[in-house]
Amino acid sequence: MGSDAMGDEQFREVLEQRHTFPGPYLFKIMGNPEDQFLERVLATVRTELKLSDEPEYQLKHTSTGRYVSISVEPAVFIAHDVIDPVSTVDDVLSLYEVLGRVPGVKFLL
Repeated sequence: MGSDAMGDEQFREVLEQRHTFPGPYLFKIMGNPEDQFLERVLATVRTELKLSDEPEYQLKHTSTGRYVSISVEPAVFIAHDVIDPVSTVDDVLSLYEVLGRVPGVKFLL
């Protein structure tokens, strides 16, 4: 989940107050730079948000090289049909939950 310090409902309220959906949402994922970590994270984002293309991302290594930070800012929405996309915070909450289970993930923002 996005934060251990706040519960699901509290996190949902903060998302709904601070973000407009549909629209871009920045995810930052930190983890170990080995074993195809980047590929697993990007595949998870693409699959969970049902994206047709790989999302754009930025990759940064820590000064020691021990960890990497991946910044991904996909447009977040659920298209119930082509004409009327319906926004939801559930996409963000769900993606945080799934990203937290990706092997090698140490921290999510």
